[in-house]
Amino acid sequence: MQRKATGSQPKRQHFGWGGKRVGAGRKVDPASGEPHLRRTDVASRYPCHVTLKVCDGVPSLRTAKLVRRLERSWAAASGRGDFRLVRYAIQANHIHLLVEAKDADALGRGMTSLGARLARAVNRVFERTGPVLKDRYRHEVLTTKTQVRNALHCDKCR
Repeated sequence: MQRKATGSQPKRQHFGWGGKRVGAGRKVDPASGEPHLRRTDVASRYPCHVTLKVCDGVPSLRTAKLVRRLERSWAAASGRGDFRLVRYAIQANHIHLLVEAKDADALGRGMTSLGARLARAVNRVFERTGPVLKDRYRHEVLTTKTQVRNALHCDKCR
C-alpha cells in the first residue's frame, strides 16, 4: 500500500555524485600554520632546514632532562642510510633541524620518526598525554653555500 504525498515534507534537492557543491572537499583548519600542499622536491645533494612546532600547553622544551633523552633517541634514529640529522637547536616552543635526506620520501620517513620520538620523549619527561606537534613540519631546501652557512652559523642552529 502506497501513501499519497501530502506535501508536508520539503522537497529535497539532488546534487548527484561528485562535482562542485557547497561544503564539499577537504576541511581547512584556519589555525593551521602549514598548508597541506605538495612539498618541494628534495635532492640528496642539498640539506634541508626543518622546523617543528609544538602545541600550546606543552611545557618549554629547553630542559636538561628532555634534551638528554632527545639526544639519545635521535642518535638511534639518524643512523639510517637515507636520512641524517646534522644539527638541531631546541627553542622553548619549536625545534630547528638541519637534515640530509636521499629524496623526499626519505625526508618524510625521517621526519616522521624524529617527530614521533620527540612526542614520546616530551610526554614521558613531562608525564603528560596527548598530541605534542602542532602542525606538519616546515622545511626549506638549502641550495646555495650561503644558505647553508647562514643555517649553520645562525643563533637558532647551534
